[in-house]
Amino acid sequence: MSKKKPLILVVNDDGITAPGIRNLVEIMNELGDVIVVAPDGPQSGMGHAITINATLRADQVKIAEGPQVEYSVSGTPVDCVKLAVNVILDRKPDMIVSGINHGSNSSINVIYSGTMSAAVEGALERIPSIGFSICDYSWEANFSEARPFVKTIAQEVLNHGLPEGTCLNVNIPRINGVPYKGIKICRQANANWEEEFDERTDPRGRKYYWLTGKFVNYDHGQDTDEWALENNFISVVPITTDLTAHHAMQKLNGYNFETK
Repeated sequence: MSKKKPLILVVNDDGITAPGIRNLVEIMNELGDVIVVAPDGPQSGMGHAITINATLRADQVKIAEGPQVEYSVSGTPVDCVKLAVNVILDRKPDMIVSGINHGSNSSINVIYSGTMSAAVEGALERIPSIGFSICDYSWEANFSEARPFVKTIAQEVLNHGLPEGTCLNVNIPRINGVPYKGIKICRQANANWEEEFDERTDPRGRKYYWLTGKFVNYDHGQDTDEWALENNFISVVPITTDLTAHHAMQKLNGYNFETK
């Protein structure tokens, strides 16, 4: 009797027609039975948002040739995971892969990322999950060099699983003519956005604001995702769903929180 193929759920935040997810679908078709449940349009920066005050629709579509089954959803990336696991699929997937995102989700960007929030939601469902991003915002981004690495990482997770409550944040450097040096397991760099709001005026004379800013890396460690990407490694950071600041608990236990 032939072994049943792994069931792989593919999600993203750039929308179901984005080149990144089309590349990811093709790679996952080599590893298992693929179902795509992805937003019907861009959902970047949505973080872990879910839809609670509007209807959700999931329409079966066929975006590209291949054996995959595809659904276009009117909600966020996390909505897509929830709908897939609770409504569309008749069993839990063996793995969830999200992306490939157009643009970096390294360091603090993981907090805002719809791509990574889909992977985190998978971890909450106790499903091995990976978020993939490439440090290139262009719709014409070159995925060819990254594809073998994406396949290897996904295959290893299928083979060995992940610790409970953990997913992987994988970032791929932008192609610069130099082959990738390999895959590096990293910690999240201590970096942040120094943000500004550009004040503008619309044609009716009303003020509006456009978020701008620059990314600043305060971390000079050589074990971080930012260091890996700058040195042409693919970074892999394990992300946990437990947001407890365990290192702060001892200090807080010394506070006097008794009602006076």
